[in-house]
Amino acid sequence: MGFLTGKTAIITGGGRAVLSNGKCGSIGYGIATAYAKEGANLVITGRNAGKLEDAKKELEELYKIQVLALPADISAGADNEAIAMDVAKQAMDTFGRIDVLINNAQASASGVTLADHTPEQFDLAVYSGLYATFYYMKACYPHLKETQGSVINFASGAGLFGNFGQCAYAAAKEGIRGLSRVAATEWGKDGINVNVVCPLAWTAQLENFEKAYPDAFKANVKMPPAGHYGDVELEIGRVCVQLASPDFKYMNGETITLEGGMGLRP
Repeated sequence: MGFLTGKTAIITGGGRAVLSNGKCGSIGYGIATAYAKEGANLVITGRNAGKLEDAKKELEELYKIQVLALPADISAGADNEAIAMDVAKQAMDTFGRIDVLINNAQASASGVTLADHTPEQFDLAVYSGLYATFYYMKACYPHLKETQGSVINFASGAGLFGNFGQCAYAAAKEGIRGLSRVAATEWGKDGINVNVVCPLAWTAQLENFEKAYPDAFKANVKMPPAGHYGDVELEIGRVCVQLASPDFKYMNGETITLEGGMGLRP
């Protein structure tokens, strides 16, 4: 029996992406795999229905857990509150509880300088990241209060260090960090743990960033001292498993930086 058997986790951006070498290239799917190995039932969301179905099929076959795959796109002009509420409702209708909310989804036009950024590109990052985190947290709050659950949000070194060509991405991620700190303050009395992870993992998105914007990639992405980028399941996914543990309640409101095997660094 796994550590999370009987619990339910919602993971946004949980579709399965693949690197050019055929390995898993998605943080969301890496987290989903780590949770599935611990017996959790999963609700995965994303914009690409095909990637969600690929993830659902593989996770259910390998780990004998139940996965609810829900295409969902928080974006400018959409009824975003209704989208998030529907995901929470379907999770409750299917599993009867929500124990963990992991806000991992994020799209952006990384590599485009601030002066060249369009309002549409800025909206893409802010809606898919910051607004999505806001709406999902509000939708899941009453259910997380019932289970005294956990919220794990994803920020980035782009916001911490002001990465070149990532103005909208950095703004969204810093907004998520601020939102998370407020939630930790307000929801601590409800027994809800809220933390932020700033990962550096080799993903399909980062691989595409290197190909499309080699100069921006070279300026921003440095090999960690450990000599490798974070593994999406074994390092980032396992950290997210740890953060769902009652033993980590004392870390409410912390930002955790994970850099290629360096582990937890609050």
